[in-house]
Amino acid sequence: MAVGDNKPHAVCIPYPAQSHIKGILKLAKLLHHKGFYITFVNTEFNQKRLIKARGYDSLYGLPNFQFKTIPDGLPPSNPDATQDIPSLCRSIRKNFLTPFRNLLASLNDSSISNNHPPVTCIVSDGVLSFTITAAQELGIPVAVFWTFAACGFMGFYQYRALLEKGLTPLKAMACTSLVKLNASSSQWISWQSFNQRPGSSCRFASPRVSIVRAESYSDELVKTAVSSKYASLS
Repeated sequence: MAVGDNKPHAVCIPYPAQSHIKGILKLAKLLHHKGFYITFVNTEFNQKRLIKARGYDSLYGLPNFQFKTIPDGLPPSNPDATQDIPSLCRSIRKNFLTPFRNLLASLNDSSISNNHPPVTCIVSDGVLSFTITAAQELGIPVAVFWTFAACGFMGFYQYRALLEKGLTPLKAMACTSLVKLNASSSQWISWQSFNQRPGSSCRFASPRVSIVRAESYSDELVKTAVSSKYASLS
């Protein structure tokens, strides 16, 4: 039959930001080394950036390893800059499921292409809940890979508990108040002690901290955290 007919076929998809792409790509390369056929899914925006930086041949010269793209649903933006994260989070929740589902269907449609084995599993970034929905609809096993450090994973894992305890989203003046770290702990911290920029309030470099410091349920990072399967674990 096709090239790589007996190989397991993993579809790997990262959150469309640089550090996430690097983490999932490293895992994809390890799986490829172990005998997997790999389909790596980028957004069209990030695929163009990769080709511009590394050249076309860098993405298409490896046997049994292919790149595919889906649209991100965002208007054109500076190709040399990171996309607006809140807008990207909103678009992921609203626009990514259908094109990803269609991509999976096309990969398994032998009438379209028979040069790769059928999809046997999905390897998804932990914050992309739509991939789990697509996997369940199509009956494809899915493995979730967390590209953050362990502290980032635990932050998402505990986010539902923070919501239920009313510790997040923060009140408007919470940035200048003392916050109790644990309901059973006597330790308190000042949010001001985490300031990264002198003279400003609640400026954080880490997006995980940005989620915690959000002041509204309408914040896109809050919605992303809530939609994450990890945020709903009990």
